[in-house]
Amino acid sequence: MRQLLNRQLTKELEQHVGSKQLEKADAFPVSTYRQLVEQVAKLSYSNMECLLFYRGQGTDFRNKAGASTFYPAIYRGDYLPQRELNDRFRLLEDASRQLRELFTSEGVQGAEELRWKIHIQWSILQHYQVCATPLIDLTHSLWVACSFAQLEAKGPEGFVYVFGFPYVMNRISHNSEHDIVNVRLLSICPPEALRPYFQEGYLAATEDITNEYDDKSDLDFNRRLIAKFSIPGAQTFWGRGFGRLPESVLYPKGDRIAKLCSAIEVTIRRGLLPAELGTFIQLWADLDSALLEMAARPEARLLSTREAIEQLSRKGLIDRDLSYSLHELRKFRNKVVHEPKKIPLEEIDDRTEQLRRAIARLRQDA
Repeated sequence: MRQLLNRQLTKELEQHVGSKQLEKADAFPVSTYRQLVEQVAKLSYSNMECLLFYRGQGTDFRNKAGASTFYPAIYRGDYLPQRELNDRFRLLEDASRQLRELFTSEGVQGAEELRWKIHIQWSILQHYQVCATPLIDLTHSLWVACSFAQLEAKGPEGFVYVFGFPYVMNRISHNSEHDIVNVRLLSICPPEALRPYFQEGYLAATEDITNEYDDKSDLDFNRRLIAKFSIPGAQTFWGRGFGRLPESVLYPKGDRIAKLCSAIEVTIRRGLLPAELGTFIQLWADLDSALLEMAARPEARLLSTREAIEQLSRKGLIDRDLSYSLHELRKFRNKVVHEPKKIPLEEIDDRTEQLRRAIARLRQDA
């Protein structure tokens, strides 16, 4: 996709970012929802050639260069071999086929259109978290984005990102000037799909890109980033008259499409890609060796991984957050070995990214 040019920041954001690149700067802290709305209002007015979309996350994911990164799930990973990428698209193709068959057999409204529009297929699979796709979830609601940021926050703060896109003219808008596809879920999902309507969901992708590309960075939506904010997780953020949308609202019960998609997820999980699990296991082996080497002691008995983590923590060689993260990864590794078919596909990507960050922290502290 094309880089967003001439993005205009507020005076407060300009002072905060300074000479850094926006994506490498820390998120601008706001203490209240009203303060955030006021900042976004200024951004919207200053960037009037763009339509603003938002994304709420519990973590500010950064690449090796220290830049916030927003890859669609199918392209995530610092090192993504072509074979693994091909396998991910093969899985996506299989899930798309099952979705088409289910919509037809169940008589879902819009089944005929779904059969021949791949972006509708991918949008439903992505939004209902069936499998990784070339699309990334966004919302047109700042309220929804903030709710997700607080819901998914791992610590005392969450993150809200503002992106600038070409104006949306159709249900599925292709903009060749910016190499962007934007999908308005509210217009392409059948009425039985409740989740997109409660989340005011949109999806975006780089146009004409599948499992082949020249430069992976062209697929990173930080190229469209206008601002990033950190918000507190406390209820005091909202002030009077507002509050975080509960999980039961963001993921409403009685969603027929969610039920159909869960059936697909169960089916494709049986064919879990060895490459995805293989990447995690290989990285875990590297981490395990590093931990045992750092915690080496002269006694004859070798330490277990759990003991090595605890010893490094007691000696102050790793901090409490890293220790907690390593124990989480150790438990997930055991689950990978003993119950691989019970692991959600999206969790593999998330844990693999967490594992890469833990390895980077260890190397930095070594």
